[in-house]
Amino acid sequence: MNRIILEPIGVICTPHEQIEGMPVQPAGAAGFTGRAVLKKEYVEGLTDLEGFSHATLIYHFHRTEGYLLTLIPFMDTKPHGVFATRSPKRPNHIGMSTVRILSVEGDTVTFDGADMLNGTPLIDIKPYYPKYDSPADTKSGWLENAAHAHCSEIRSDNRFV
Repeated sequence: MNRIILEPIGVICTPHEQIEGMPVQPAGAAGFTGRAVLKKEYVEGLTDLEGFSHATLIYHFHRTEGYLLTLIPFMDTKPHGVFATRSPKRPNHIGMSTVRILSVEGDTVTFDGADMLNGTPLIDIKPYYPKYDSPADTKSGWLENAAHAHCSEIRSDNRFV
């Protein structure tokens, strides 16, 4: 099988050094500031990003090994398919977080809502477009009746290391 190799464009710096105890979603990470620091050759790509309130960071779950096709996510007590969750135990260990941009200066995007580990490899940054990224006719599947309706109080444990 051919593997697609993605090269990081930078690194994400956060206050989270350990998986256990960190927020599990940006909505539960309000007040945790992070920095996306780009490699020199990609800095020009930040032009005009400061005009957006939010961006989606796409990154590699670099400290997760293996994957599970069925698992019990942080937000529930029942098993679900990995593709119906945002678990890091995925076949390609790709994560994403939509965060609030605080500033864009030089090679650095400072943001609020840091729910990733310090040193996380950054794969891409995409601006958040509310007109296109927030469809009005959405459903939330199993989360509608989940054991934990909101992630603000939930913290990571070692189940997905």
